[in-house]
Amino acid sequence: MLVAPSNFLAQLGADDFAGLLAIATVQHYGKGDFVFHSGAPGSNVYFLRSGKVKIHQLSPLGREVILWFCFAGEIFGLAEVARGGGRVVNAQACEPSEVLAVAQEKFRGFLDHHPRIAMLSMQVLSSRLRVLGEMFVNLVSDDVNTRVAKLILRLSARYGTRVGKEVFLNIPLTHQEIADMVGTSRQTVTSALSALKRRGVLSIDSHRIHIESEELLNELMQNS
Repeated sequence: MLVAPSNFLAQLGADDFAGLLAIATVQHYGKGDFVFHSGAPGSNVYFLRSGKVKIHQLSPLGREVILWFCFAGEIFGLAEVARGGGRVVNAQACEPSEVLAVAQEKFRGFLDHHPRIAMLSMQVLSSRLRVLGEMFVNLVSDDVNTRVAKLILRLSARYGTRVGKEVFLNIPLTHQEIADMVGTSRQTVTSALSALKRRGVLSIDSHRIHIESEELLNELMQNS
C-alpha cells in the first residue's frame, strides 16, 4: 500500500510510534472546534489520527485564508518547536477528529533520541514552506483558473492515486475550501471547475476530484 509523503505517522517504525504514544495525550474535536487559535501559546505538537483539520489565518477584512489541510497521519503545530513563541495560525477541525497532543519539551526530547524523526519533521517544515511560497507566487502572477489548476495538480501529487493516465484525489474538498486556498469566491471556483468538467479534464463525486486527463490539465494551465 502506497503511503502519502505527508503521512508522518505511517512513516514511523513500530518502536518509534509506541514511543510517541507513550508521551502523547489523545484529544477529540468536533466539527468546527479549534485545536488552537492564533496568538495562543505554542505548547504542543499535534498528530492527526483521524479526521481533517484546516490551518488558516484571517485577513484584515476577516476573510478566511486556508494555508493547508491536515489529513490522517499528518503532523501540525510544529513550527513553534523550532522558533518558540505563540501561534500565528488557527487550527480548526473540519469534521470529527482525533488528535495526539505532545508537549513541546517532551517532543524535543523525543527528537534527541530519534534522529530519523527529526529529519522527517524538517522535511515537513520544508515542504510547507515551499507550498506557501508557491501559493504567494501564484496569487500575484496567475489568473483564477490557473490557480485552481495548479492547486489540483499539487494536491494530486500528495494525495492522488494514479490509475493509468487518470488520478483520483483521495481527499474531499468543497468549492468553498478550494476558494479559500486560492483567494477567490466560491462562485468563481464553481465556474472554473465546471469549465474543466465540460472540457473532459476532471469530474467530481462527493467532493472528491477525479482527474481524467492530467495532460490536458497541464496544457490548459500552461496556456492560461
